[in-house]
Formats: sequence, C-alpha cells, structure tokens
Amino acid sequence: MPEFIKQNVQWFPGHMAKTRRLIKESLSLVDGVVEIVDARVPLSSRNPELEEMIKNKPEIILLNKCDVADNNATKLWIDYFKNKGKYALPVDCRTGKGLNRFDSTVKQALKSVIDKNKSKGMDNKPLRLMVVGIPNTGKSSFINRMGKNSKAKVADKAGVTRQNQWFNVGNGIELLDTPGVLWPKFDDPEIGDKLAFIGSVKDEVTDIQTLSCRLLEVLSKTRPSAIEDRYKISIDESLQGWEILELIGKKRGFLIKGGEIDFERAAVIVCDEFRAGKLGRITLELP
Repeated sequence: MPEFIKQNVQWFPGHMAKTRRLIKESLSLVDGVVEIVDARVPLSSRNPELEEMIKNKPEIILLNKCDVADNNATKLWIDYFKNKGKYALPVDCRTGKGLNRFDSTVKQALKSVIDKNKSKGMDNKPLRLMVVGIPNTGKSSFINRMGKNSKAKVADKAGVTRQNQWFNVGNGIELLDTPGVLWPKFDDPEIGDKLAFIGSVKDEVTDIQTLSCRLLEVLSKTRPSAIEDRYKISIDESLQGWEILELIGKKRGFLIKGGEIDFERAAVIVCDEFRAGKLGRITLELP
C-alpha cells in the first residue's frame, strides 16, 4: 500500500485578503452583484462571507460549468436559489450556453435601480455589476463571452485574475471583474476536498495522490458507474481510494521501473478527467 499524505485543504494567500478589502470598497460603485459558482458544487463554491458583504445588493447567481454537472441536480439548485430570493441561471461560460438570458435577468433583478434612474431622467445610465466568485469558477470566461473579446485573462487554474478591471459588455451593462477569493478557513473539511476536486484550490498546495483517492472514494459511494464505465474496471464500496487508483493504473498500463504502479500519473489522470467531465455529468452535492 502506498503512503499518502493526510491533509486538510487550506488556502488563503495574502492577495486574497486584499481582494476581500477591494470587494467591500467597490460595492458602493455597483448596482448589483453577479456571483459565479460551480454547478457541480454550488454551495461549496460560494463564499459565505459574500452574503454579509453584499447585504442588500441585488444578486444574480450563475451556475457555471452546467455542461459537466448533473442536469436534474442543477434544476434543484436553481429552485433552491430562487426560494432564497436570488436570480439563478445555469450556464456554460466557455461556450456561451445559457448566457442569452443574462441581459433580461439583469433587467429583472435591477428593476428598482432602472426605475430610480428613469425617475431622475437618467434612462441611459449603465447598470454596473460586480462579478465575484472563488478561483477557477469561470469569471474571466464569463466576461470575455459577454464582451465578445478576450480582454480578461483566462486559464484553467486557480488565481489568475489579480486586480479589479471594468468591462463594458454592451446593452447598457458594465461589469467589474475581481480576483477570485476563498475564505480564510474551511470549517468543513469536505468543502476543502470538493473545492480541490474541481480545481479551485491550486494543485501545488495539495497532494494529488491523496486528492484523487478521496475523489474516487466519494464517487465509489455516489456514482460507481462513472468510474467503472470510464476505466473499464469493477469496484465496490469496500475498496479504498488507493485500491481503486491501483486498479486504474493497472488497466491503463501506468507502470514504473520494477513493474510498480505509477500512482502519481494515475492520480493526475483521474483529477484531470473528472474536471473535464470525462467521467460523466456529476454533481457532488444537492440542496
């Protein structure tokens, strides 16, 4: 049995404390907030500090990456957020799926702001929205898609956007991009795991083998067919994560000198393929 690191995922770089201050300071400049969450973990990918910071600002929640999340689960989450008095849309920011409804949703959510502007004779005053979200949920992809350009930096890893930027995306809407920000402490270690699974915590601060084993154990209990169909192996709930990873390594022929399993290579493949949706459309939490 290989030795894996026992860890609690924690990540709060110094620039994130600065981001929190910037968000608080910038709220007075905007009429509402757009929060991007990952449709696979809609609750875990929300920053609980934002509720207090946003307060009475209208909020639109975009459940991004809905193309790799379970469709029925996404519908449940949309209803959940609507019941909380928030506007919610399932979207895929890379392809633009669902974003055709964004402008009309903004007009609904900010109706009181629009009416107030009209009463003051400022019909053409742009609606300003702050775009927030934890790292790697798709904020830059959303802004690029809405603005039909590539001004915002995009990368498939956490922590790319580092400073506030304004973007005019047309139809009288301006977006304020902010760096992705996590909260200082994950009270529930499972939340840290889920964020690491989807790539919102940098792989450099996690042990990829441990992470993949945890992911495989979760999937073996909730979606075993996803593992079996993708890797052409048979599993059951009694297997530990490292045992499943070993089976995957054997099946894929990931061997190192001496015929031992290359657990590192197998772990990277499992995490990458899960994030890319190659294990199927999977949601890791329900309302």
